[in-house]
Amino acid sequence: MTDSFNSKASLKVGSKTYSYFSLKALESKFDIARIPYSHKILLENLLRYEDGENTTKEDIEALAGADLKKLPNQDINFTPARVVLQDFTGVPCVVDLAAMRDAMKTLGGDMGKVNPLCPVELVIDHSVMIDYYGSKDALDLNAKVEFKRNQERYSFLRWGQEGLKNFKAVPPDTGIVHQVNIEYLARVVFENDDGVLYPDSCFGTDSHTTMVNGIGVLGWGVGGIEAEAAMLGQPSSMLIPEVIGVRVTGKLAEGATATDLVLTVTEMLRKRGVVEKFVEFFGPGLANLAAADRTTIGNMAPEYGATCGIFPIDNETLNYLRLTGRSEDQIAVVKAYAEAQGMWWTPEAPEAEYTDVLHLDLGSIQPSLAGPKRPQDRVLLSDVKGNFQTAFDGEQKLRPSAGPTEVVDGDKTFTLKDGAVVIAAITSCTNTSNPAVLIGAGLLAKKARELGLRSQPWVKTSLAPGSKVVTEYLKKAGLIDDLEALGFYVSAYGCTTCIGNSGPLNEPISKAIQDSKLSVSAVLSGNRNFEGRVHQDVRMNYLASPPLVVAFAIAGSTNIDLTSEPIGKSKDGKDVFLKDIWPSSKEIQDTIAKAVTADLFKSSYADVLKGDERWQGIKVAKSETYPWDEKSTYIQNPPYFVGMTKDVPGIPTIKRARVLALLGDSITTDHISPAGDIKKDGPAGKFLEAHGVQKADFNSFGSRRGNHEIMMRGTFANTRIKNAMTPGVEGGVSKYIDSSGKAGDVESIYDVAMKYQKDGTPLVVLAGKEYGTGSSRDWAAKGTILLGVKAVISESFERIHRSNLVGMGVLPLNFTDGQSAQSLGFDGTETFDIDGLKTGAAEVDVTATKADGSTVKFKAKVRINTPMEWQYYENGGVLQYMLRQMAA
Repeated sequence: MTDSFNSKASLKVGSKTYSYFSLKALESKFDIARIPYSHKILLENLLRYEDGENTTKEDIEALAGADLKKLPNQDINFTPARVVLQDFTGVPCVVDLAAMRDAMKTLGGDMGKVNPLCPVELVIDHSVMIDYYGSKDALDLNAKVEFKRNQERYSFLRWGQEGLKNFKAVPPDTGIVHQVNIEYLARVVFENDDGVLYPDSCFGTDSHTTMVNGIGVLGWGVGGIEAEAAMLGQPSSMLIPEVIGVRVTGKLAEGATATDLVLTVTEMLRKRGVVEKFVEFFGPGLANLAAADRTTIGNMAPEYGATCGIFPIDNETLNYLRLTGRSEDQIAVVKAYAEAQGMWWTPEAPEAEYTDVLHLDLGSIQPSLAGPKRPQDRVLLSDVKGNFQTAFDGEQKLRPSAGPTEVVDGDKTFTLKDGAVVIAAITSCTNTSNPAVLIGAGLLAKKARELGLRSQPWVKTSLAPGSKVVTEYLKKAGLIDDLEALGFYVSAYGCTTCIGNSGPLNEPISKAIQDSKLSVSAVLSGNRNFEGRVHQDVRMNYLASPPLVVAFAIAGSTNIDLTSEPIGKSKDGKDVFLKDIWPSSKEIQDTIAKAVTADLFKSSYADVLKGDERWQGIKVAKSETYPWDEKSTYIQNPPYFVGMTKDVPGIPTIKRARVLALLGDSITTDHISPAGDIKKDGPAGKFLEAHGVQKADFNSFGSRRGNHEIMMRGTFANTRIKNAMTPGVEGGVSKYIDSSGKAGDVESIYDVAMKYQKDGTPLVVLAGKEYGTGSSRDWAAKGTILLGVKAVISESFERIHRSNLVGMGVLPLNFTDGQSAQSLGFDGTETFDIDGLKTGAAEVDVTATKADGSTVKFKAKVRINTPMEWQYYENGGVLQYMLRQMAA
C-alpha cells in the first residue's frame, strides 16, 4: 500500500475498533461533500488499493477533483468486494476455472493458484421451469424435474463448492439470486479478516445485480469473463463514469405501485440516454420510498441502460437490514461507517453535483404496463387495448391470423382469440422482492375470489416467489389460498418466465396458436419482454405489477381497457370492474405491518447453504482438477486454451473477412446468446439427438451453458432474429459465399460459420444501434468468437456486451460520421480488410470489397476503451491474460 494521503484511520463502534480508509483525508484539497455517493465508493476503493502502479495518487486526484459536467477521459480501476453468480452464468465461470486448472498444469504452473481470491457466492435459481402449474404439487413436481434434468450440472457445482476456496453455493429452490443477495448476502458495509471496513460492492453475472443498489451497495452486471477476472483478483478498468442525478419528490398516489414507478423511470431514463453512466437517486422524496421500492428501481437499471441505479444509505436502509434479520451489531457498523465517510443521507444533507439532474415526482406515477416487445415502451393501463391493436395490425401484415379458434383442452372447451393472455406469471426478481406488490396481488385475488371471479381457462398461471420468505408472509396474511383459487400456486423458487423458463403451454392451446397464427399475449411481473424470450408461441409480452398480472389472468385478454370495461361478472351476474377489486394503499400497508416480520427472514435463511436431501445426496468428485466426462452433454472442457503458450500473441490481422450476419438496430443478447428452448431441428437439437438425448430431455440452452458444443450451435439462433442477407427469412440463418463470390443456399448460421472455419476465413458481423442490449450474457461473446467472428462493426454498443467482446478477443468497432452498413450500401456479400490496428489506436481503416471488385473505404472507431482491455485483446482474451499472469 502506498496511501499517499495518509487516509488510514480507525473507527470505534460499540466495544470494537476497526480501521478504514477515510475520505476526509482528502478534504484539504477536494470538496468531498459535492461528490456523488457512487463516486465516493469508487474513491474509497482507489484509496484502499493504491499501490503506485495499477492505482496511483493521480487516479485518486482525478476522481476526487473531477468536474462532473466535463469529466476527464481517464480510466480508473475498481475491485469489487465480492462476486455473485447465478447458475446459468455461474456454471461456465466454474467450467472456465476448471479448464484453467488443466491449462495451468500444461503450462507447468501451480494449479492451486486457480481459486477465487474474493468471496464468490452462487445462487442456483435459473434452472427450474414451469412444467407444472395450477396445483398444490406444482412446486414439488417442478423441483423433481429440475433435479433430474440438471444432475450433471449440480454435481459439477458441488465439485466447485468442495474443490474451490472462497466459493459458496446456495442450493436450488431457495430463491432468486438478487433477492437472496439483498435479503441475506449483502453486507452494505464489509469487514475483512484484518478488521478493515469498506463499502460492500459486487459484480454479478446477471445484469440485474443492480437490484442491490437499492440498499446502498454499488454493484452491476458483468459478463462471466469479467466476473472471472474479479474472482482472480483482477481490477476492472473503466472510464470515470458520468453520474445522472434523479431528484425525487412527493409520494406515490393511491393506486400506483412500485412497478408503475419503475416502468416510468425506465422510460424517462431511456429517453435521457444513460448507457455506460451511473444513475443516482436523491432528494426529499427518498423519505417516502421504502427500501423494497428502491431495489425495484435499482433492479431495472439494465432496462434503462445505466451501469447502476443507486440509492444512498439512510434510516430506511437500516430498517430493511433489521427487517431481514441482520444483527444489531452489523446495523450499528453500517450507520457509523456511513456517517464517518459522509455517505449517510438525511433530508437535510447537502446535495452532490451531478453530470445532469432529472426530476421524478412520485405523485405523478400512474398505473402502467410495458410492451409488447421492449421494457422501455411504457403503456398506460388505459392505453393497453389500443397498444395491442396497433401491434396486432403490424403482425397481420407479416402473418395474417385465422381468427377465433375453438379449443378443447381436457374437460374445458373455449374460444381462443387474438390478444388472449395465455401466460400470466408473477415472476422475476424485479417485483418478487417487494411485499407491497405481492401483498397487493394477494388482496386483489381475495376480493376477486369473494365476488366469484376466476382466471380464464386458457391462462397458464404461476407464482414464482423470489424467496421462501414470500410464501411465509402470504400465508401469515391469509392470502395464499386466495391466490391459489385463481390458479396462482407457488410453482418454483427461482427465475422462471422472465428468462424463458415458462415451460410448455398445454398442447391443444399451443397447436391452436400455431395453426391459426394467433397473436397471443403474456403478462408477467418481469423486467424483460424481448421478442421470442418468454415463449416461442407468444408474440406480445407485457410487463406489469403482480396485482395487474392477476387482473389480466381474470380478464384473459390484452384486447381490453381495464379502466373502463368490466373485468368479468360476479357470481350474481353483475359486471365487476378493476376498481372494485383493487386494494387500497392502507389495506396493503396494514397487512404488511402484520405479516412481514424479521422472524420469517431469520428462519428462512437459518440453514440456507445446507439444501434439502436431494442436494445433499449428490455425489461429488473429490479432485484438484475436474474429471471431465467426454460423454457429458452438459459439462465439457472448452477450447480456449488449446495450443496456448506463455508468449503473448499480440494484435491479430483481419483480412478478407466475410460477413456472417448483417443485422439491424437493438439486437439484444437474447438474439445473440442461446437461451430458452432447444429446437429439435436446429443445430443444437441435432447435436443432442446424435448423442442419444431425447427431445423431452433437451432441457434449455441456459442449463447447458457448460457445454460449448451446444452453445456455439445456438449462437445467433433466436427465432426472431433478422439477417438482411436472407431477406424474408426469420431466424438464425445466413449464406455461405465461396472464394469465387457465389452465394449458397440459406443455412443455419452455425453451419455457415463452420464452412468458413474450414476455409480459414475470418468473419465479421455488421449491426446497427445498441448492439448487445440486454442481459449480461457471456455466451453472446463466447459463442461469437467460437463461430470465428473476429470483429463486430456496429453503430453503437451496449456497455456489458462490448466489454465481453473484448474479453473474448473479438474486436468491437463503431461506424463513424453518421455512417452505417445501410448508408455505405453493404448487403453482406463484401469482404472486409481492417488496417491500422495497433495498441491504443482510436480508429482503423476498413476496406470493403464488393462482389464486383469495387471498394468502399471508411473509418471505424476502435471500442477497446482502456489500457487493460488492450492487454486482454493482445493476449487473445481475459482468460488467456490471467493464465499467463498466474503461470509467470
